[in-house]
Amino acid sequence: MLIAWLAWRDLMRDRFFLLCNVAVLIGVLLPLLLLIGVRNGVYGALVGEMLADPANRQIDTAGNAAFTPEDLAALEGWPEIAFLTPRTRSQFDFMNVRAPGGRRLRPALVAPSGAGDPTLPEGVDISGDSVALSAQLAAQLGLKAGDEAQLVSQAEDRDKQLVLPVRVAAVLPETAVSGRTVLAPFALLDLIEAYYDSYSLPGHGIVGRRDLSQRVPVYAGVRVYARRLDDVAPLQARMERVLNVATLARTRDIEALLGLGRKLNLALALTASLAALGMGAALIFGFWSDAARKRPVLAAIALLGVPGRTLALFPMVQALVTAVLGLALSFALYRGVAPVAAALFGQGLPRGAPLSVLPVAQGLAICAAVLALVLGAAGLAAWSVLRLDPARVLREGT
Repeated sequence: MLIAWLAWRDLMRDRFFLLCNVAVLIGVLLPLLLLIGVRNGVYGALVGEMLADPANRQIDTAGNAAFTPEDLAALEGWPEIAFLTPRTRSQFDFMNVRAPGGRRLRPALVAPSGAGDPTLPEGVDISGDSVALSAQLAAQLGLKAGDEAQLVSQAEDRDKQLVLPVRVAAVLPETAVSGRTVLAPFALLDLIEAYYDSYSLPGHGIVGRRDLSQRVPVYAGVRVYARRLDDVAPLQARMERVLNVATLARTRDIEALLGLGRKLNLALALTASLAALGMGAALIFGFWSDAARKRPVLAAIALLGVPGRTLALFPMVQALVTAVLGLALSFALYRGVAPVAAALFGQGLPRGAPLSVLPVAQGLAICAAVLALVLGAAGLAAWSVLRLDPARVLREGT
């Protein structure tokens, strides 16, 4: 297109105007890109650290209640729930653990688990006689994944101890659970509770005061993992309302972190708005004054038969070139400055997370916003060119 070529040639001839506008763009965009990148990096590192510990998404019912299977069925299908398992009474969830034939016994908490438990490593299946051990318990007993182990009851008032042979499916990382802990299928915990309740367990050669067939399944609580950090607070409130019981969760810490994210977003939005206002005002007056200065040239082009609507594209093309050049230089400088900022201030981030992060989608959104702002700022200059009267301009010039 002829008008685009003329606009480009004029811009290359008058490079000072181009450099001034590009400098305005870089002066505003570079600090904003760095601020947005640091916000993404720091907040993402904090959220990642919190997500790395599944206990931050855990919700437990407080104390010992009495839930029927129908009560817990009301929770199934909730989209906020990533994993759910019932719990036995807290006084019955401790067992001694030993290696087969070993003399060393270690008391450990036996917690319910199963497929989908976020505490378990990826691909580990806890079912049947499979269990997962905490790192501390495995180290004390010298056990590793694939080994056999035994859960031995602590009851002193029974004629025979309950000994449950289990297979170690996995040894959990130290960050997953603390202390001496065994993650086991709920059926295993239910069997342990039946033993402590003096039920007969024929499969284990134990005779009790009550017949196992008469046992009514009652759950003392429930352990739930929310799907996202944002789901913890509303899920906790919904569980307390439906189950009519108090719950325990790290809601305060999560809300503090999410609140920090909202405040950072608000501060960035305010800063970006003020920066966009100042940059827009500078570009509007810059493009308008340049169009006013070139009125005789534009009038001469119009007398050659170029329509007004086509002539109005002259400042728009120059604005587009300015925006593209400003964006390219701003992102290039950001790529150079970000490592320097990380070297100076990024040492305290958890797990070696990067200080500044700018996703591709966010970068494209910034480019689109800047292009819209720059082209909008050039709109006033295009409007003045559209209303230009070539004869009058040339007559006044002579």
